[in-house]
Amino acid sequence: MTATDTVFAGSIPAIYDLYMVPLVFAPYARLVGERASELAPRRILETAAGTGVVTEQLHRAVPTAEIVATDLNGPMLEQAALRVSGPNVRFSVADAQALPFDDASFDLVVCQFGVMFFPDKVGANSEAYRVLRDGGRYLLVIWDKIERNLATRTAGRAVADLFPGEELRFYERVPFRYHDVGQIEQDLLDAGFTDIELETVELNSHADSARDAAIALVQGTPVRSDIEQIDPGRLGEATDAAEAALRQYEGPDGFDAPMSARIVTAIK
Repeated sequence: MTATDTVFAGSIPAIYDLYMVPLVFAPYARLVGERASELAPRRILETAAGTGVVTEQLHRAVPTAEIVATDLNGPMLEQAALRVSGPNVRFSVADAQALPFDDASFDLVVCQFGVMFFPDKVGANSEAYRVLRDGGRYLLVIWDKIERNLATRTAGRAVADLFPGEELRFYERVPFRYHDVGQIEQDLLDAGFTDIELETVELNSHADSARDAAIALVQGTPVRSDIEQIDPGRLGEATDAAEAALRQYEGPDGFDAPMSARIVTAIK
């Protein structure tokens, strides 16, 4: 992981929320909301909440539940607070690897597309285990391998090809490298969980156009920070290159490309 891999600063949170969230995160967030509704939890903790797309779905699915949405990145949570609010929803800057909550204080812990970034994955899982009550669920959404997520693979490679010798393959570097089901399961076992279910769920990335998808994947992620460290003047060129590569997935109904993720449920 490089210094820019977890940097969501400046204009990135707003662009991320406007373009990236509907492209790849909203479809899985709706699925998380459906799963939460079936469990009917009273207290929910969300880690790596980002700009609140999952928080919003959780609030819609279980409107009476108390929801605490956390993230290390304050600007992302500020964006989340614009998306969803309510007397039983609160946002807090917190490290998933060292949660500031009491033991056995939540019925459900949710983490969508966050665990891949945690330096200590077993530690984060252990913290989820600690704050869950007996019988509580830990619901994780984790990206499948890059080869099964075609929009991000295509955009990442198009941008990287503009900068030979630079480590610009952000999507291949971090988010899509934690896909092995054996490793995921072992990290949960090491954290104390013994009842674990893993499934692979394929959905589709949707956008109005390849241009919107390119803006999402280049300007709404830390890839932007990578580019600006090398040459800020080439951000537009990189976006254009990604758009050209992504046009293969554009049709009369807009942009559509397959994506795949692991859905994991662990019971304490």
